[in-house]
Amino acid sequence: MILRDHLAYDRTVLANERTLLSYLRTSIALFAAGGTLLKLLSEEPLMVKLGIALLFLGLVAVVVGFVRFIQVKKRIGVAYDKLEELEEDLDD
Repeated sequence: MILRDHLAYDRTVLANERTLLSYLRTSIALFAAGGTLLKLLSEEPLMVKLGIALLFLGLVAVVVGFVRFIQVKKRIGVAYDKLEELEEDLDD
């Protein structure tokens, strides 16, 4: 593989990590909004339900983000390994 291929692989790995961080940022915002509603507007039953829903969505965002990160990381690794294996076969 040439340098360009290695750099493309690195960019792909970094993009996957940025996507995970986006999921985490979103989940933190959902947790913060849900916690704020529960803390400040706990007298309103609708706001309590909305706060709990936002906390649950924050948890879902974390789980989805990590699952997606791991799946994509595995696919990137498999593709990279196949490419290196193909290159070794061509060199022989």
